[in-house]
Amino acid sequence: MAPKKAKRRQAAEGGGSSNVFSMFEQSQIQEYKEAFTVIDQNRDGIISKDDLRDTLAAMGSMNVKNEELEAMVKEASGPINFTVFLTMFGEKLKGADPEDAIMAAFKVLDPEATGTIKKDL
Repeated sequence: MAPKKAKRRQAAEGGGSSNVFSMFEQSQIQEYKEAFTVIDQNRDGIISKDDLRDTLAAMGSMNVKNEELEAMVKEASGPINFTVFLTMFGEKLKGADPEDAIMAAFKVLDPEATGTIKKDL
């Protein structure tokens, strides 16, 4: 059993009883970590408005309004470190179909495996 100080520290770091890391497979966590690293442009461990602006600019979205960036950052309850980032994805994915079910649906809609779905189905 962990000492009380360790339990308090774990809860303060966001690792309380509902461990977000247990919601994902290790390979998924690695993919999210890679995405977090790409978005965290200044490598300070926190995703900021500037990080989002720079990432979106790198993807071709040059005219993102400051209000839009504010809204994105405010979706989190505090600074967006990797644990918060992962928690946000976990909350968004609750109730979503597993990846294999989604892939099977796309295969039905794209039987030739062209990577596109026709608008007139």
